[in-house]
Amino acid sequence: MASSDISVDVRLDFNAFDHIPSMRYIATDRPWLKLYGIRCLPDELLFEIFTRMSPYTLGRAACVCRKWKYTARNPTLWRTACLKTWQRNGVEANYRMVQSLYDSSWRRMWLQRPRIRSDGLYVSRNTYIHTGVTEWQFKKTVNVVCYYRYLRFFPSGKFLYKISPEKIKDVVKCMHFRASKSDCVFKGDYVLSEDGQVELALLYPGNRYTLVRMRLRLRGTTLGANNRLDVLKILTTGVNATELKNWKGSILELVEGWEEDETHDPDVPAVSHSRGLSPFVFVPFEEADTSVLNLPVEKMDYYVPG
Repeated sequence: MASSDISVDVRLDFNAFDHIPSMRYIATDRPWLKLYGIRCLPDELLFEIFTRMSPYTLGRAACVCRKWKYTARNPTLWRTACLKTWQRNGVEANYRMVQSLYDSSWRRMWLQRPRIRSDGLYVSRNTYIHTGVTEWQFKKTVNVVCYYRYLRFFPSGKFLYKISPEKIKDVVKCMHFRASKSDCVFKGDYVLSEDGQVELALLYPGNRYTLVRMRLRLRGTTLGANNRLDVLKILTTGVNATELKNWKGSILELVEGWEEDETHDPDVPAVSHSRGLSPFVFVPFEEADTSVLNLPVEKMDYYVPG
């Protein structure tokens, strides 16, 4: 049979598809796109909004979409954050450092350079066993005592320190320079070295002045987090009242060059503490009420700072 003898009608009858119902596509609702009019917000206005964000909020905003990510990479935003964080070093020193060590990238400097965070509290949770005495019984009661060390740092080189059994949601309200004496919040000075070592010094007032010195090591669970402080040493020593009265500088400058076992008051010996050295965990202010550190002792046996 010849090929010319075969005839096939290939014309389609489009009317035959009229009975097929139209399909409705299911798309994920993305309400955040409405924040800037489905990508219609001007770049100048978006940049102005980003300048009012903290660096960590800026990092979260960069995860929303591609446009926000590119806007968040603007060097001006990270330069402002770096100059504010390391203001004690001076503007010229920061410019020289970013050019020589971080390839002129302010964002890289923010992520890689050791940095004390000031947007929250560093909290150290410590526990110990206290054996009580009960009369007319053969067994003694055993109590688990829990207390916290709180640190709040400021870019100016000052910090606040408090030891309390209270939870962070209650302590965060009084961790400021206007705290009353009943809050037992003490002020001190600190310095951070480029290798992540933190030196702190504060003075306990009273009948005999007691000087507290701490040596901490800064680290992070992720790049740029800086959310852990390992306690290397805690020292308490005495200081002469006359020496304090004539001193005009900071407390940290006063103890510079002191030996670890050095004391300037024979009634207050130098003591190196071996307990209460749990690492400090950083808790942002916005998470103070919901932090796991607010849980009672019986629900915190599993807690590991990391």
